[in-house]
Amino acid sequence: MKKIVFLAAVLAFASCKKESQEPFGKATEITTDSSEGESAKAKTPEDLGKEIFEGSGNCVSCHQPDQKVIGPSIKEIGKTYKDKKGDIVTFLKGNAEPIVDPSQFSVMKTNLPITQAMSDDELKAIEAYIYSNLK
Repeated sequence: MKKIVFLAAVLAFASCKKESQEPFGKATEITTDSSEGESAKAKTPEDLGKEIFEGSGNCVSCHQPDQKVIGPSIKEIGKTYKDKKGDIVTFLKGNAEPIVDPSQFSVMKTNLPITQAMSDDELKAIEAYIYSNLK
């Protein structure tokens, strides 16, 4: 008798758990996908660049908008690349020499694998964010 009650309890629990998880999981997927899609469409390249710069790119740990911390400021980077007609994306891919502060390149070099793993769109967004700080 104990086995039957135990088996019935396990089956009841398993069936309740399965029913409650399916709608929850499906609703979460739908909500997540649609909100990501909407936010991705609404973001400008500058907004995406800022998000990457301050988030997964970890650039903000060395580069601040108006002042030199470990690396040059964002404004200094943008001004130098604009004045010298440099290509930020090519540099972040590791295919160009540093032009802002070559003496600090050894510090930046340790972070290049992060930017080298990024897509061209992500790198262009970072570039757009850097240039947006010149306005």
